[in-house]
Amino acid sequence: MLKTLKPSEIASYCDVHQRTVSRWINAGDLKGHKLTGRGNYRVQVIDFIDFLVRHKMPVPQSLSHKPQVLIIDDEANVRSAIRRVLKRSGFDVVEAAGGFEAGTLMYQRKPELITVDLSMPGLSGIEVIRFIRSCEEFKDIKVLVISGMPETQLIDAVNVGADGYICKPFSNDTLINCVNILFGENRILLGV
Repeated sequence: MLKTLKPSEIASYCDVHQRTVSRWINAGDLKGHKLTGRGNYRVQVIDFIDFLVRHKMPVPQSLSHKPQVLIIDDEANVRSAIRRVLKRSGFDVVEAAGGFEAGTLMYQRKPELITVDLSMPGLSGIEVIRFIRSCEEFKDIKVLVISGMPETQLIDAVNVGADGYICKPFSNDTLINCVNILFGENRILLGV
């Protein structure tokens, strides 16, 4: 899952003092951010891994897990756009053009997050969400609806079990921000 690390955790991985990590962040060598109102630094795991790779340092196996995402959309160009953004952010991505194919991939790949369009031939996105929520083994999968349907239908998707939604067309930043939130928090309504 995408999460953040404290400088003390990074210092432990690198066998350096915590102040050294803060200096790396201040110098811009390690991408980090300050918590609002507190001034404490946090670094996303993906940025820490990038730092380690650039400096030819070993990446701890506990950090190298790539979260699995299943993209379900009947439009190849939309799947491609989502895939590019998520792969660039360190996710392992698999795609399905419809609900039936997605069902097979869910059993094979065990994704941690699914993005789903509501308007697809065969099984609709709502039917896919209902299926996911009815299966005990899939109950922890995060579901993000990405659709051009009216907002009332997007809210209906949340009511049947989606964790959030994004309206098409969407920006890359909106997509990755929503995915990061879903990996970091439990069932919140995202409407963008």
